[in-house]
Parts: sequence; C-alpha cells; structure tokens
Amino acid sequence: MNLPQVFESYKEYIVPSYSKTPFVFVKGKGSYLWDIRGKKYLDFFPGWGVGSVGHCHPKVMTAVRDQLKKLIFVPNNYYTIAQAKLARELNFWAGFACKVFFCNSGAEANEAAIKLSRKFGQGRYEIITFENAFHGRTLATIAATGQKKYQQGFEPMPEGFKSVPFNDIDTVKKAFTDKTVAVMLELVQGEGGINVADKGFVTQLRKFCDERKLLMIIDEVQTGIGRTGKMFAWQHYGVVPDIFTVAKALGGGFPIGVMLSRSEIADCLGPGMHASTFGGGAVISRAALAVLQSIQKEKLLGNTQKMGAYLFERLHQLASRCTRIKEVRGMGLMWGIELTQEGKAIVEECSKQGLLINCTHDTVLRLMPALNVSKKQIDNALKILENALRG
Repeated sequence: MNLPQVFESYKEYIVPSYSKTPFVFVKGKGSYLWDIRGKKYLDFFPGWGVGSVGHCHPKVMTAVRDQLKKLIFVPNNYYTIAQAKLARELNFWAGFACKVFFCNSGAEANEAAIKLSRKFGQGRYEIITFENAFHGRTLATIAATGQKKYQQGFEPMPEGFKSVPFNDIDTVKKAFTDKTVAVMLELVQGEGGINVADKGFVTQLRKFCDERKLLMIIDEVQTGIGRTGKMFAWQHYGVVPDIFTVAKALGGGFPIGVMLSRSEIADCLGPGMHASTFGGGAVISRAALAVLQSIQKEKLLGNTQKMGAYLFERLHQLASRCTRIKEVRGMGLMWGIELTQEGKAIVEECSKQGLLINCTHDTVLRLMPALNVSKKQIDNALKILENALRG
C-alpha cells in the first residue's frame, strides 16, 4: 500500500476522531522511529508515554513471542500463570498489600476505580476531582476530567463529580458533602499542561481523606511505571493511596490497564460486579512482566533520575536563552515547556528536523522520552528544539 492509498483509506474508512500528522511509521527501535520513506526520527514522546522502555524492547518481544507459541487467550473465569505473576510483581513494587483488577486502558482502569469507590461508599457517590485533570474519554472519566473541552457535545454528564482548583486544599474541604466518597487526582497533570502537585498539598489531602473516611484515588496512567524516577509518582510524596491506576507504559506497547486497591476495599467487588473480557490476558501479562523486569535489571529508575536531572538542567539553560519560554516544570522524564505562544508550529518544525514531541494545553511543549534515553539523545533533541524555537 503506497502513501496516497494509506491516507485515502483513513479518510474513507476510519472515524476521524484524531488530529492526524502525515507520517506513516513502519519501524521502531529504542528511541527511534522510521517512516515509510526511510527517514529516521528521535522519538521524545513515544505513544503518550506508552514506549517507556523504547520501541520493540527485545525482552518484551521475546516474552510475547514465547507466549504466542503456547497460549494466546482464555477468559478470566480461568486462571493463568502470567496474570498471577504480574499481580504479585505489582504488589512488590507498590510496597503494600493490594489487589489488582486487569483491563485494557487507562480509562478502563479509572472506570473501575470509580465503580469500586461507589460500591465501597454504600450510598456515598460523589468524587472530588481537579481542574485541568484528565482521566479518560468514557462518559464517566470525561465527567471526572476537569477540562470542559472534552465534555462539550456529550452532555449531560454523569452526576457525582466536582472539579476544584489543583493544589488548593481549602476548595477540597468546601466541596466535601456527606455524599462524598473519594478524591481523585494526578500527581503530575499530563494533558493539563504538566502541572505538579505540591508535596504539602498531597500530605494535607491524605490527612483530610483519613479524617473524613474518603478514598484517595491516584491516577498514575501517565506517571506510573518509572516515568517520574520512582515506579509510581505517589512514592515521592510520602503517602499511600487507597486506590491507584496504571496503564500506558506497563504493556511496553501492548494494551493494558490496571486498578490496584487496598485489599479490604477491593473485596467490595464480588463476582459479576465488574469485568473486562481481555483484561490481563496471558500475552499482555507476559509483556508487562518483561517491562517490569527490564526496568529493574537495566536500572532504568536510576537512569530516569539521572537523565531527568540532566534534561531539567538543559531545559533551564535553554529557557535562559529563549524569550519564548515562559516556564519549565515537571519531574523525572516528564517535562512541560510553557511558551508565550501556541506550540503547534514548534512541534511541526521539530518533526521536520527529525524530533517527535507533543504540545498540550495549546502552549505547553511536552517531552517524555524513554526511560533508557541517553545523554547524547537528550543533547540532540535539545539542539533541534532550540533551532525550532529560534526559527
């Protein structure tokens, strides 16, 4: 199939729910992608954070090939070894006793968290969320998302969600009623512009939840699996959530979502109350196990901390030279560069020069390279970015 045929097929047969860029990628390895013409790109935004161990990581590919030869799928009313191992491994990394629900995406994981909290609440159903949050694109998760643009055209929203300003404990307290069951937040708001939660705010929020018998739900769909330099972002804050969700990076490129909850809460969901046909299948679980093993064996948390500090330093040096940069913020290898102008043209210019990045919230350039990124790759990326900003 040639390029015109690819573009025409998308136009005629695929729902136009994505803003498309005219690239057809045919190969990926590590932090690089190659398009159909053979041009090589440095990928500093691999799949919204899905490619945290790089494209086609050898350990992931080996695990998947091995599993494909043995068993592809059985439903969740049977047991599989890979799923049991993955649940045990996630418990190890969480560091506290929790139970796991497997699904296929971050939105599904957050839906599970919402359903579990309502079941736990026994009549309490309201969930406090935050402005500029993003929790998914199902009806319930866009209702939880604190950005009106994702809700427009899909009203009426499911009831029970209250959105308040981020990093403001007083507004959380004012939003509380006798119907409130949980508070749901991202510790680094990804789609909202890389807004980082203050440690004092998170500490106060945990205390408030304990006092009011509320569940703290932390959305780690984008921040989880090493992105911030620890396996989960909440491990930076000295708190433990009651429920947290992960997805994206865990599958190494394969679709997975996971809700993890303290055992006494998780047991509220009995047989038939929630399900996911493909959730935690044998192939996907093997891929996720390979991701976790690679992070450990290749010391990628340490590399994320080291390269994250280096990227932070380089970005601040760039900001001191470039008046278009208003602010740099982030954590680990998750950085936002807020501009004084819209960022779409900068993203396009970077791609022309062989660098793939993202713009969110109109004016925030977003960089989320693989956890095994090298100093040389960061230098190359920043050189291209600076050229684009000066153009």
